[in-house]
Amino acid sequence: MTTAAATAAPTAERPRPHSLAALFWAFTWLALQGFGGVMAVVQRELVERRRWMTNEEFVEDWAAAQILPGPNVVNLSIMVGDRYFGARGALTALAGMLLLPTLLVVGLAALYAAFAAQPMVVGALRGMGAVAAGLVAGTGCKLAAALARHPLGTLPCALIVAATFAAMSVLRLPLAWVLPVLGGLACALTWRKLPDAA
Repeated sequence: MTTAAATAAPTAERPRPHSLAALFWAFTWLALQGFGGVMAVVQRELVERRRWMTNEEFVEDWAAAQILPGPNVVNLSIMVGDRYFGARGALTALAGMLLLPTLLVVGLAALYAAFAAQPMVVGALRGMGAVAAGLVAGTGCKLAAALARHPLGTLPCALIVAATFAAMSVLRLPLAWVLPVLGGLACALTWRKLPDAA
């Protein structure tokens, strides 16, 4: 669990899932919406709509979910489920993320195999790719607001974001290099700055 998540433990006043069933259906609904731009859907559902997390907690937990093996959103669902209901919550959130979407994907894969050569299907998928890119870019802009309260300050955060963007998009460096180098640098700088912020 990350620092923000640990310090912002659920309280009676804060919105939270009231049962394992509510947790299961929330993550099922989230997974069924997550075509293409899953990060945008997750941020909207967990932060803006349900308010189970703050924007800062989402940024930190999403960063942790990205460096763990496996799909980011699955890792995040396990973290959120564990936060509210322990191991039972983690397993319930995981089941919500995977059960119905898996059945749906198997059905869609069979359908796609039958119609993949159709020009209309190819065009529709290309169009959805543009929508997915827009969703990710829009969510990135929303999450950037959380960096204003980051211990490093706005300028160092902006430089790290720019360096990461350049490394991935312009230089096309592999994630296996970018994440440990720039991620490690950001962690080290933040760790040194935390005593001053406290």
